[in-house]
Amino acid sequence: MQERIYVIGHVNPDTDSIASAVGYAWLLKERDGLDVVAARAGAINPQTTWVLNRLKLEAPILLTDASPRFESVTRRIDTVLPDRPLREAWAIASRTGGIAPVVNEDGSPSGLITGLTLFSFFGDLVGLQPKRQEMRISEILDLPSHNAADMDVPRFQSGTRIRDALKRILREERNYFLVVDDKGKYQGVCRQRDLLNPPRLRLILVDHNEVEQALGSIEEAELLEILDHHRLGNHSTRLPIRFTVDVVGSTSTLVSERIEEAGLSAPSEIAGLLLAGLVSDTLFLTSPTTIERDREAAERLSRWAFAWDSPLKGETLETYSDAVLKSGAGLETRDPNEIVQSDMKMYEAGGIKFAIAQVEVTNLLQLQEHLEPLKKALLNLRDTKGLEFAMLMVTDVVRGSSDLIFTQPFPPLFDDLPYPTIGYGIRKAKGVVSRKKQLLPLFLGLLES
Repeated sequence: MQERIYVIGHVNPDTDSIASAVGYAWLLKERDGLDVVAARAGAINPQTTWVLNRLKLEAPILLTDASPRFESVTRRIDTVLPDRPLREAWAIASRTGGIAPVVNEDGSPSGLITGLTLFSFFGDLVGLQPKRQEMRISEILDLPSHNAADMDVPRFQSGTRIRDALKRILREERNYFLVVDDKGKYQGVCRQRDLLNPPRLRLILVDHNEVEQALGSIEEAELLEILDHHRLGNHSTRLPIRFTVDVVGSTSTLVSERIEEAGLSAPSEIAGLLLAGLVSDTLFLTSPTTIERDREAAERLSRWAFAWDSPLKGETLETYSDAVLKSGAGLETRDPNEIVQSDMKMYEAGGIKFAIAQVEVTNLLQLQEHLEPLKKALLNLRDTKGLEFAMLMVTDVVRGSSDLIFTQPFPPLFDDLPYPTIGYGIRKAKGVVSRKKQLLPLFLGLLES
């Protein structure tokens, strides 16, 4: 049976992260016949939500932690009711290697029959009593199944991380355990030896390569590939992997190129999602990160996305791009804490940990009325994440400029930043729209100098 592969972007996923995960998962299934599923490491932001709804697509599954869980080693073995004759449990055990779960009518586990519990039951039943030693096997097998079950066998929820229960597992002398759902209903049985060596989650990372931006416990996963367009910050791997970091404006561009190289065309919905990812990351091909390959990708994806049977039929690249950018812009209807965390990335340089968040607006004038709540949200972000400082980059997607808000006190190291203060604790970064290419290199240069 094929092992499943998850394609997943960074925490606080943006549209490019979601789009490249969905698009690359589709390509690997279509081209290679693999069991691949698109996933996300965090909540969907308003822009991506709008795009998914516009295209009538479901959001990728949420996967916040790569640590193996009980469900990964659970076998759903056939069950017997407590009052049913032991012969029924015996029949199940003969097919499962000697175990038979005893489950109540409401789905809750009652106990577990194993070779050891059967031997103990026979011993207690017959013992040294001569009359009972003459009992026939058929008589014993007519007794209720629960009589031969271990009623104290531990139960673990299927979604529990195995590593969180290892101490208890190692203290147990039992070889088998029951697995239940969050309502206590039977899900299956797992073996101790499988729990001590569980299968690793198989992952492909898109749109990032830094541990700080990956889902939790990624060191417990089997990393297969990275497809990205950001700076290098990757961790070591146990085995060689396929690693692609290319100088383009979006990971969606890279995915579209690979689809074309395979001689395929993406379904209109997926092409529309990839196009939205490209438009979002390049601000409709105006960001300094944009190169000719991004423009070619936009043309390619437009051809696929605006097909006759598409939910985007009638749209053009210009009208769709304008709608995508506006769907993620604005401060009025969003909670300040959600604003500073939905598109936030953490970095470390020169021994200093910091975060840069970004939000898009259609006019920077609206910032003034939301400034104080945003400053409080930045302080909360700094304190909860244990950072030296945090910054919010408010980008005007229409005029191509940004205002920068810092947590106070302002780090003295940045006194010489080429961005003038315009009052209210804001610095004006005229012409700056790219966190990756325009802002981050400047900050890293100051911190590492």
